[in-house]
Amino acid sequence: MQAAVLYSTVPPGTSYADARPLVVQELDRPEPRAGELGIAITYSSLCHSDLSVVDGSRVRPLPMALGHEAVGRVVAVGEGIRDVSAGDHVVLVFVPSCGDCRACRSGRPALCHRAAEVNGSGDLLHGDALLRTPSGERINHHLGVSAFADYAVVARESVVVIDDDVPDTVAAMFGCAVLTGMGAVLNTAAVTAGQSVAVFGLGAVGLSAVMAASLAGASAVIAIDPNEGKHQLARDCGATAVGTPDDAARLVADATGDGVDAAVEAVGSAGVIASCLDLVTRGGAVVSVGLPKPSAELTVRALQFAGAGKRLLGSYMGDAVPERDIPRYLEHWRAGRLPVELLHSDTRPLAEINEGLDALAAGTVVRRLFQG
Repeated sequence: MQAAVLYSTVPPGTSYADARPLVVQELDRPEPRAGELGIAITYSSLCHSDLSVVDGSRVRPLPMALGHEAVGRVVAVGEGIRDVSAGDHVVLVFVPSCGDCRACRSGRPALCHRAAEVNGSGDLLHGDALLRTPSGERINHHLGVSAFADYAVVARESVVVIDDDVPDTVAAMFGCAVLTGMGAVLNTAAVTAGQSVAVFGLGAVGLSAVMAASLAGASAVIAIDPNEGKHQLARDCGATAVGTPDDAARLVADATGDGVDAAVEAVGSAGVIASCLDLVTRGGAVVSVGLPKPSAELTVRALQFAGAGKRLLGSYMGDAVPERDIPRYLEHWRAGRLPVELLHSDTRPLAEINEGLDALAAGTVVRRLFQG
């Protein structure tokens, strides 16, 4: 099998095309164990979460085969699996919920304790890491998926079976961007018709949040990003007003008078989280889905919470239940209410993965797909 492996991080601002931190190389092809599946990856997509591992913002055990958002076909079925068969069309998800921990039992599988443990160690839900170089060196798994590859072994809990009619170039984006962005609006903030929403950061997650707010019937959907090249795309996704951060307060005031009901922070910035708290109305909610650096600290006026009833909510993977939410979201896509294909910037061979990091860092692509 072929996979893109990170051996050492490189600092932000580096030319990834020159440094080539991801090495596309041959690994021994493992067979699935009990409870696991072998997947032929058709497309994977590049996300800022991958970039944050490459630049060291998110510390992961190295070497690691990266990639966590993908679509593929089942080619091998491990012992004990009865509900998935070879040939099934599957979306991969990056939280393989155990079903038995405190979070899973409470209906919040995105916060699975066991998944957090194995995702952090580079292992799989049902056992130690399987990836090896031909010389026997261990290669860690990325979020139970390691999708920048032509093949992956994953836990059964890391896949959602979907219908064959969904194009792979659409399905590839449902396992992270769509789940996270839409879930932030529909699950975490629970936006309802007539409410107002502001979204900060117009990458694939933020644009998915824009789509979700429009789908929910929000009266105003305000999209904010300093990259004006993304503004028309936000309008196409359902935004009623767009602007840069300098425009945010004016746009919110024009649309609502006293603040939006919900603000989604999809930037990964403590400063933006603080700004969002100033822009929500009394009783409003700020939903943080971005990934700030681990050292980032947040300073806000504490009286906003008890004094104005404002809420600051974290949202990991959009508080999704993938087996429930992915089929629901696909039905909205089929009905023409969720234009996910707008997020697909282009498709490249896996050999160009480092150039893809540069394009993502520069903001010239939303979701670049790579062929497995």
